Amino acid sequence: MVHPASATPSPSIVKSCSAKTFGFLILPNFTTIGLASAVETLRMANLAARKPLFRSVLIAADDAPVTASNGMRVLPDYSIANAPALDALLVVGANPIDRSRGNRPLIDWLRQLARQHMPLGGICTGSYLLAKAELLKGYRCTIHWEDLPTLQAHFPGIVISSQLFELDRDRYTCSGGVAAMDMMLQLVAREAGGQDIAAKAAELLLCDRMRGERERQRVPLRTLLGSAQPKLSQVVAIMEANLEEPLGLEELASLNEVTVRQLERLFHKYLQRTPSQYYLELRLSRARELLLRSDVQVREVALACGFSSPAHFSKSYSRFFGLSPLGERRQASLH
Repeated sequence: MVHPASATPSPSIVKSCSAKTFGFLILPNFTTIGLASAVETLRMANLAARKPLFRSVLIAADDAPVTASNGMRVLPDYSIANAPALDALLVVGANPIDRSRGNRPLIDWLRQLARQHMPLGGICTGSYLLAKAELLKGYRCTIHWEDLPTLQAHFPGIVISSQLFELDRDRYTCSGGVAAMDMMLQLVAREAGGQDIAAKAAELLLCDRMRGERERQRVPLRTLLGSAQPKLSQVVAIMEANLEEPLGLEELASLNEVTVRQLERLFHKYLQRTPSQYYLELRLSRARELLLRSDVQVREVALACGFSSPAHFSKSYSRFFGLSPLGERRQASLH
């Protein structure tokens, strides 16, 4: 049986230092990697700051141990009936998603916290329970790519992205796994003096760089499209194979025996983008990988990803990612 919260400062120490308390609501079959990534990030932030800025507490429906998806049993610190005052609560979701109707006490408790204006979030499939409690209406949220279709099908009225994480006002959601670490690093960075602390925490975690909100999960196209759109899958495969010398829309259409108009309709319906926009995103994403994981010069990156000039590349890159290629590299080197 594991009790990961024991690594956090004691409540008496935390209280005297006014530490921010993050509660983690663990559901049966929760994913340990998501929980550990979040809790350990806060612990490393305390080490980096050399003082207890954050406290992590584990909360469950009752006082009984909770079994994770890998079989590990974890003893919560509190039940929802005796949970302490919190500064934020993150739901660590089940894998697979629990669609039963036995979560009414949890939903009622989450709604009560929302009425108190507490920041709420979800790790991995935690977004599903928040959506079920009707607490994501009007917010952007995300979830693990495997569960995107399920969330979209059951809650068509909420805005769901394929980003690694979403920080939308007082709602914090991430796709799970090590993306929980990225999200928590960004939350640490939001605190006073938090940028330096988050950077040092990332180093302690052996994280080569802090990934931001604009970064997307690598969602397999088969998940987005299913098996019903072989033409579209084939077009995207051709795009991915021709990043250095991008093909024109007419050539892409001809190779796949469709008209340009048909191609545009397919992209708009299933990918919510024009073919040109999607192609550009593929090229820019590849450029970002080269910039961050190699020492290739910016000019060579531009050419390798189908841009006729460094100036055009830099302008497109800045518009999409919010900073220039050189700025991206400088920022990564600081972390």
